[in-house]
Amino acid sequence: MDAPQALGLAKLGKFSAIVAIHAGLFYLLQTGMLRDAVHAVLPQVVTVSFVTPPPPPPAPPAKTVPVLQQAPAITPPPLPLLNITVDNTITLPPAQPRSNDKASEPASAQPQQAAPAPPAPPSAPRLVQGVEYVRPPAPVYPTISRRLGESGVVMLRVLISEKGLPEQATIQKSSGSGNLDEAGRSAAMRTLFKPYMEDGKPVAVYVLVPINFQLS
Repeated sequence: MDAPQALGLAKLGKFSAIVAIHAGLFYLLQTGMLRDAVHAVLPQVVTVSFVTPPPPPPAPPAKTVPVLQQAPAITPPPLPLLNITVDNTITLPPAQPRSNDKASEPASAQPQQAAPAPPAPPSAPRLVQGVEYVRPPAPVYPTISRRLGESGVVMLRVLISEKGLPEQATIQKSSGSGNLDEAGRSAAMRTLFKPYMEDGKPVAVYVLVPINFQLS
């Protein structure tokens, strides 16, 4: 058998198979077997119906409670009046004999001794002159004042104790520069004074200390 004949037989075989398949499907469709097979494969439709719930039972009737009437007020009978006589006479107790007047005097009536007068407060330190130095003030010229060319004289009011130590230094008159004033106050607090004597006793005094800042 040559090639053209073999190719013709193959095409004829395919065509015969297609015709046989169509004939089988037509037969199944006519006999109803195809419809039964489709119904067996596809899911069945379920029909759901909603049932209306029964109505709720009626509420029980409200109970009627009878209202009690208020009891009538009872007024007590009036009490009988009693005749009571009250004696207005006041009887005083018998008088007791008086004792000696001096013995009956309270202790507070006795003369008291006068309290001693408090000691007089110490007098405030006064401002004096002529205080001698044991170690004179040694001010330090501030560097910033030298750079700015500041100069002047600061007058300080210094409180000197009985031992000659400076306890306080305040500015009596400013030099015009805060740096110079602070430098002068620091120098005054480093100064040592000779105690100021008054009636042979050292006393605390105030003294004015001038400190001059001049650029050379």
